[in-house]
Amino acid sequence: MRWQGERESENVEDRRGRGSVPMKAGAMGGGALILVIIAMLFGLDPSKLLSGLGGGGTPAAAAGEERQLTPQEIELKKFVAVVLGSTEDVWNKVLNARGSSYREPTLTLFSGAVATACGTQSSQVGPFYCPGDQHVYLDTDFFITMKNRLGAPGDFAQAYVIAHEVGHHVQNLLGYSEKVHALHGRVSQEEYNRASVRLELQADFLAGVWAHHAQKLRNILEAGDIEEAMGAAAAVGDDKLQREATGTVRPETFTHGTSKQRMQAFDLGLRTGDIQRAAEFFQ
Repeated sequence: MRWQGERESENVEDRRGRGSVPMKAGAMGGGALILVIIAMLFGLDPSKLLSGLGGGGTPAAAAGEERQLTPQEIELKKFVAVVLGSTEDVWNKVLNARGSSYREPTLTLFSGAVATACGTQSSQVGPFYCPGDQHVYLDTDFFITMKNRLGAPGDFAQAYVIAHEVGHHVQNLLGYSEKVHALHGRVSQEEYNRASVRLELQADFLAGVWAHHAQKLRNILEAGDIEEAMGAAAAVGDDKLQREATGTVRPETFTHGTSKQRMQAFDLGLRTGDIQRAAEFFQ
């Protein structure tokens, strides 16, 4: 991905190195992430899934302590800021063209755990968007997990993750998120899961819309970039994660969509760049 020298967003808040948010004893860091979630959902022992995972991330500072960021962490912040800046350029352009305004989110980098308007969250939940404060939260150790455990390396794979979470912010602005969340407790769990899948696939589509317009605006793509994003989308499909965690697949419990569905949604956005087609995910 061509990103060096491009505009950096001013909407990045870096909480790394400031001291971690206290969590309950036994809480794990970013290396666990997706596999811990799957283990919890299916009543498995997370240690069996995480054995041999390996670290590689920088330890978070203890609560109340501060540490200097490494050169690699500083460089990664620049990358994140460039990707976020690109999403700002694209979504301001796309939404303004349809008569809407774009309220830019803040992206918060953290280590271990973070206090948000959605409660204190551990790195175990992976990157996430909180509509309560309109922040995207990212423990960059997730990128290590993508490369070492999920087999999804590369800077454009990382950009896809950021663009997907910003896609949730766009959904929030357009009212899709509220409609889905309003179903909670009013419909069966299986029906709510299906709505959640549609919302996640739409966010993948919106990540593709970003890539489409970012390429037109800045010519960001290099050889292999699309394959990296597709690999990342495939790596976090519900069917792949469940099969790896349990050896079985239970479609009624899906909340994000299959690997194939996630790749197809991203590809649709990438090919068309048409925000109007977002509505198709709820038809």
